[in-house]
Amino acid sequence: MSDSRENGSDFLPRFDAAGLVTAVVTDRATGMVLMVAHMDAAAVEATRTTGEATFFSRSRGRLWKKGETSGNVLHVVEIRVDCDQDALWIIAEPAGPACHTGAPSCFYRRLTASGLERVAG
Repeated sequence: MSDSRENGSDFLPRFDAAGLVTAVVTDRATGMVLMVAHMDAAAVEATRTTGEATFFSRSRGRLWKKGETSGNVLHVVEIRVDCDQDALWIIAEPAGPACHTGAPSCFYRRLTASGLERVAG
């Protein structure tokens, strides 16, 4: 393959029509998926500059730094990019619960035959 996006060393994120890329955040210590959010170019730059995860809130229509009100920031350890650069994997050290509900992860329920069931951890 000669596609520089897939095989090169340049960071060339493939933003969608809304100017966003999906970001999956995991806990460095446990590997647990903490959350999924979206980033625009400004959020990516802010995250790289500060070392704290910043996202684009589709509902608020603006940038938001994770933990800006709660203090539960995500300290970024590493950012990985998938093969065609349309998704980011952020490996972070959370400074508290990642979910606004107070759960350690936003993925605190599983789908069962009868509906949703809360899971530990």
